[in-house]
Amino acid sequence: MEKVKNITILGSTGSIGENSLEVISNFPDKYRVAYLSANKGIPKLVEQIRKFRPIGVAVMDQASADVIHKIYGDTVKIYIGEEGLNTIASNVEVDIVINSLVGFIGLIPTIKAIESNKRIALANKETLVAAGNIITKMLKSSRAEIIPIDSEHSAIFQCLVGEDINNVSRLILTASGGPFWKMEKENFASITISQALKHPNWKMGNKITIDSATLMNKGLEIIEAHHLFNLPLEKIEVVIHPQSIIHSMVEFVDGSIKAQLGYPDMKIPIQYALSYPERFPLSSLRLNFNDLKQMTFFEPDIDKFECLSLAYKALVNGGTSPAIMNAANEIAVELFLSQKISFDMIPKIIQKTMESIKIIPEPTLEEIIKADSEARNFVISNINNLIR
Repeated sequence: MEKVKNITILGSTGSIGENSLEVISNFPDKYRVAYLSANKGIPKLVEQIRKFRPIGVAVMDQASADVIHKIYGDTVKIYIGEEGLNTIASNVEVDIVINSLVGFIGLIPTIKAIESNKRIALANKETLVAAGNIITKMLKSSRAEIIPIDSEHSAIFQCLVGEDINNVSRLILTASGGPFWKMEKENFASITISQALKHPNWKMGNKITIDSATLMNKGLEIIEAHHLFNLPLEKIEVVIHPQSIIHSMVEFVDGSIKAQLGYPDMKIPIQYALSYPERFPLSSLRLNFNDLKQMTFFEPDIDKFECLSLAYKALVNGGTSPAIMNAANEIAVELFLSQKISFDMIPKIIQKTMESIKIIPEPTLEEIIKADSEARNFVISNINNLIR
């Protein structure tokens, strides 16, 4: 009888986490929820503990730990802070780690999971954006593996099954374009938070939804794809596909193209990351090609969506440049969501930060962490000058 796989979900109360729990609950003979983690969604985590009875949970502060302990006592182990995340990502009992943390905080748990030879179902973009060279080097000397959860990278991963990467001529990442791809750039300054959070196709957390609106999300995915599939920037393209039916494509040297299609549903790439190389049944909305009125494609406007060009620049610069860009973006998005800056200031803040902090060409992990911290401090300390 096949062993039931124990799963840790980092960020279980977010969109990816909730979808992951739904997938896992469909296969009780194959998967067990071993550990969960949450930052602010403690009431939701309390309910998840009741339903899934994990071995333990990680929360970010003592107050949250006290809430959990008051309800569940010693029936669930409680870990606190970033060290708690690292513990549940590397626990010997765990087979698969779903990393759906948002932001740079997801990097070290990924590293701990690699060191512990886990399968990592990765939705945390910042892991590969900030430290792609280090991560890929670690994977080569480890029994760990990364299976992407992002719909675009999962699509490429699926298209490459059985293929020789040397036969790939280009990767084509599709982007919905977000809510503003038709809007004139001069109107970006007046975009409201509620407008920016209305993604046309996907239901996601606030940060990634804003990144989709600026197209920074696609910029981060370009850097991810470079590291995941070991292909240079010139072999990675982006195309706007507003219907979000084709999740990405791979073109081969003979001119043929493979694409992975489906209605937007994150449970599909999540389940595939858990089951690979097998496929399990999933009750999801099926494509009816007779009902598809159109599938359209457009070239992204990098002059209008400056975040996309900044990501290209960060990848070309290399070293700590992607980490600096990512950190500045995280803080800029936070500032926009807290109504301290306008939407159009996000790329301006990122650009000025990238121009102001020295790039280290071949950084150690410690130097990447330092660059991340330096970029965040730069934005916070210079915000008044940056928005002039």
